[in-house]
Amino acid sequence: MTAVSPRPSFDLPQPTLRIDGKYTSAQQDQTYDSFNPATEEHVATIAAAQPADVDAAVAAARRQFEDGPWSRMSGSERGRILTKAAELIAADAENLAFLEAIEMGKLFHDSVNGDIPAAAEVFRHFAGWADKVTGTTALLPAFGPQRRFGYTIRQPLGVIGAITPWNNPALIAAWKLAPALAAGCTAVVKPAEDASLSTLRLVELLTQAGLPDGVVNVVPGLGPVAGAALAGHPGIDKISFTGSPRVGKQIQSLAGDTFRKVTLELGGKSAQLIFDDADLEAAMPWIAMGNFYHQGQVCAAGTRVLVHESIVDKVVDGLVEAAGNAQIGDPFLPTSTMGSIVNERQLDQILRYIDIGRDEGAELVTGGSRLDRPGYFVEPTVFRGTNDLTIAREEIFGPVATVISFKTTEEAVRIANETKYGLNAMVYTNDLSRALTVTEQLRVGTVWINGWGVPDPSLPWGGRGGSGIGRELGRSGIEADTEEKTVHVGL
Repeated sequence: MTAVSPRPSFDLPQPTLRIDGKYTSAQQDQTYDSFNPATEEHVATIAAAQPADVDAAVAAARRQFEDGPWSRMSGSERGRILTKAAELIAADAENLAFLEAIEMGKLFHDSVNGDIPAAAEVFRHFAGWADKVTGTTALLPAFGPQRRFGYTIRQPLGVIGAITPWNNPALIAAWKLAPALAAGCTAVVKPAEDASLSTLRLVELLTQAGLPDGVVNVVPGLGPVAGAALAGHPGIDKISFTGSPRVGKQIQSLAGDTFRKVTLELGGKSAQLIFDDADLEAAMPWIAMGNFYHQGQVCAAGTRVLVHESIVDKVVDGLVEAAGNAQIGDPFLPTSTMGSIVNERQLDQILRYIDIGRDEGAELVTGGSRLDRPGYFVEPTVFRGTNDLTIAREEIFGPVATVISFKTTEEAVRIANETKYGLNAMVYTNDLSRALTVTEQLRVGTVWINGWGVPDPSLPWGGRGGSGIGRELGRSGIEADTEEKTVHVGL
């Protein structure tokens, strides 16, 4: 266990609502407290939006969309502002990373070198889209005596409600905001109560970049209050949510009453398929990262490790070595490789699943315990078992790997697909034909071949089945925030 390091000092953003460009307290002065999960110390008291506050935020976004300059601004001008936003985010990386570390225990160096530059890149990418939101044309057959010409236009959808998770708050806020803003939409953001500060800071940077007041409004608060009010609000044209399947079902039901668009990314229980010809020396760092990165609190984590029976012992040994080498401790120490779990509730859930794994007969190979120190720290954990175990079926959202052996390619694909989720999968093999064949057969939204990483903003991201509906990023991100209109012209 490493010692606690001196922490960098940054100013916190205003822990209030931000509506129509103004900071404001919540109705009845409602608040909630944010704590540092690595120390259990109080971080900030944050305004907790009430339904009336959400009404005000949606009204501000609606006024800006219908009467303000943003949706009428040229795409090139919107792109210029989003490019400036990308520059400000990149320059503010240490501050944003500090806020994520103190609120959710994410490693400072992972944020400052990974998530925050990636968020800047998302804005930079969609800045390039802003003046390229175009339709199609068609020469149509004559209708009676009249010649006809047809074309389509893509128009901004309207007011977007964005509800973001705590595990990658700034990055996923960027995923939702950048394409919406490029398309000319306005937005209301409800950040996760466990990680609101980096989103509040992100919107401050957007304002500094030149975003008009009311284009993006922020309503931190509790999910059952602020989140439910936003998801069910009649003034919202689309809800984009990243979080648990349980909440996703509620949001889809609320949005369905008025047939609004929804994009739901609801997590996963992803498989890593490791075949007997895989280059294990090159693959093991990626396989371990797919389980232990950000303490396993990643929707794309590959915690079902499917391994050909001939090399299963080598993979287990590699995971045990990676777990043993983990430096678990202060997120600000450059030597730390694992930080804390986000809160005590999540830690208790992880420990409960570990107990279930033991009770159901899985072989605990390493880990399995909370660390005896202040903060919510847990050992990286490796089980050997089968795909019918609870720990292999349900999303734990913690550093808990289940290694499952297989004999044939067909069996590996069958096991990988035996899940209610369908977000992503990883395939490790040196056989290109096998890699492409297996990729085609996997029922997921994304496949990584011989690696794992952060989704690129130029390509769509999303799942199927219990992992949600719709896509973010890439051209799909623009299409999700626009409506296509068809025009027929008689000549």
